[in-house]
Amino acid sequence: MFNKLKQIKDIRQQAKGLQSQLAEVMIVGKGAGGKIMVTVDGNQSVQGVKIDEGMSTPDIEKGIKEAFNDATKKLQKELAVKMKDMGGLDALKGMLS
Repeated sequence: MFNKLKQIKDIRQQAKGLQSQLAEVMIVGKGAGGKIMVTVDGNQSVQGVKIDEGMSTPDIEKGIKEAFNDATKKLQKELAVKMKDMGGLDALKGMLS
């Protein structure tokens, strides 16, 4: 039983470490032909938004959606590479058995 508790504690520590590493990943998504940029970290938290001046409200709304979706796609690819480099899901299975 104490061994399982230690494993749970180790998993929590690794999760916190992973979360810290992910916070360092920054992805920039672009929309409206590059006139709008959204920066997202690896924890999927928006860190910044840049909008060129002179855009209309409908164009801004559409551009933000495009930029966020672009950043999300790029982030998913980046996280898949990171997970693969860390041993993928098999590494997690080993911790739980």
